Amino acid sequence: MAHKKAGGSKARQGSNTIGKRLGMKVYGGSVVKPGQIIIRQRGQDFVPGENVGMGRDYTIFSKIAGIVEFKWKNKDKKQINVIPEKSGK
Repeated sequence: MAHKKAGGSKARQGSNTIGKRLGMKVYGGSVVKPGQIIIRQRGQDFVPGENVGMGRDYTIFSKIAGIVEFKWKNKDKKQINVIPEKSGK
């Protein structure tokens, strides 16, 4: 019986890293304010559309107050738009 652990198993011990809180923050049909984060992502899976901006870390945010809308840009990417709210008062 061996009295020494395998070398590879030691490298994987104690590597509990904190989550980066990525993902959807607001869903389609939701109302957003200017500057509100819609999605946090790594890479460009979702692309910005009308009235939406993208940060250096690929965070997509709203530029105006309105309603979030998702559209397929091509077969593998979704475009995010913010449509201005119509105030009928």
